[in-house]
Amino acid sequence: MDKRQHAIKIFKAGVAAADPTAAVARHLDGVTAPAVIVAVGKAARAMAEPAIKAFPGVPALVVTNYENAAPLAGAEVLAAGHPVPDENGLAAGQRALADLRDANGSVLVLMSGGGSALLPAPVAGVSLADKQAVNRALLGGGLEITAMNLVRQQLSQLKGGGMLRAASGPVTALILSDVVGDDLAVIASGPTVAPIGTPQDAVAVLRGAGLWDDMPGSVQAHLTGARKAEPLPEAKNILVGSNALSVAAMQAAAGDCRVLDPVEGDVADAAKEICDQAGPGVTIWGGETTVVLKGTGRGGRNQELALRIALEAKARGWRDWTCLQGGSDGRDGPTDAAGGLVDHGTLARISDVDALLANNDSYAALQEAGDLLVTGATGTNVADLGVLIRG
Repeated sequence: MDKRQHAIKIFKAGVAAADPTAAVARHLDGVTAPAVIVAVGKAARAMAEPAIKAFPGVPALVVTNYENAAPLAGAEVLAAGHPVPDENGLAAGQRALADLRDANGSVLVLMSGGGSALLPAPVAGVSLADKQAVNRALLGGGLEITAMNLVRQQLSQLKGGGMLRAASGPVTALILSDVVGDDLAVIASGPTVAPIGTPQDAVAVLRGAGLWDDMPGSVQAHLTGARKAEPLPEAKNILVGSNALSVAAMQAAAGDCRVLDPVEGDVADAAKEICDQAGPGVTIWGGETTVVLKGTGRGGRNQELALRIALEAKARGWRDWTCLQGGSDGRDGPTDAAGGLVDHGTLARISDVDALLANNDSYAALQEAGDLLVTGATGTNVADLGVLIRG
């Protein structure tokens, strides 16, 4: 097996370990029959399948991204925009609020990554267009996911415990984590847990990132005038899958390998960190990096990280190596690629990699090299996975 195929095999093992259907099925035994099922996120449809089988006849609402949307017997499936919220997501948010409020009994929530964008329910005075502007600014501002979700929670009726406020009965949530460290307040912006911070904290984050002046006036007004939230009802939150579990599965598939701590932060720093620690043989990691948008190109954090690893490898004089960096959900940024699969010949196949990276056009660069990693939507989401094979 050549290095590229070996890297793909290891990556697929990590994705398979995050199979949402199996993850939910393993945790349904202790769940009492709910009055309604609400599944939200990129893995929502797959998570809903075993719950619908376990509780036949219970109304089920599934909200997922367009790539993963498909009819599901026993459920109403709604498709919405990701990573930028759209009108379909706004309608889905209102429908979810109504179902939670009308439930005559307990609620089973199935939550996975992507829920923040898929289920917008703006607070009074803030429009969908305002939330879209906020989301674009956050995505392009280089903020890590916790800071982004702190802000998002303060602008939503559903995030930061909003589902608990809306529900008419007790809530049990089965959660597939797409964030490093598995902080339940961060996954999908924490609709079934207490918020990360306060409106004042959100203002401080935006000012610190230089984004405050980019916020719509309605958002500034809400954050500076919002009152302290009332205490939340308790919920039963259960983690059913995570990035760490997928990395463990990759380790089992790779055999003898080096496992790095979760990789976070700016992609350029992350590429250096990975190459500093990678020894001969196989090195694997999970995590989620960030990109500061300075250009108008297309791409995503995984594609850009793969290219920056290629640049680091060249600078270090590495001759025989292959690297796969991909999103477990099969989609990296607003593209049809999951990431990049690069090697010692990648840069020679790109006309001007520096110019393309300066324009955040990693997709075009990898497309030129023939090194895009395209898997299609995987139906799950546990952040990002990486493999580097040397020698």
